[in-house]
Amino acid sequence: MATKHIQYQTQGTCSQLIDVTADEHNVIQQVFFLGGCNGNLQGISQLVRGQQIDDVIKRLDGLRCGTKSTSCPDQLCRALEQLKSAPLE
Repeated sequence: MATKHIQYQTQGTCSQLIDVTADEHNVIQQVFFLGGCNGNLQGISQLVRGQQIDDVIKRLDGLRCGTKSTSCPDQLCRALEQLKSAPLE
């Protein structure tokens, strides 16, 4: 199975990096967050695993964390948008 993978440097969140892999059908295989609220981000990672990239973006895009203009789920959407156009490995 071919996969695509990126490491996305987050902006405006407590997490610093999102490492995400999807297969050739844009199904998310794994997500790891560096930093941030460990329990919540582990939960998000498990919930999005096996989901289509576009479905996750529809659900999480634009979510905010407190008074910040973004959130870790919103930054995951930015990472997934980049991942969609990443080359297969």
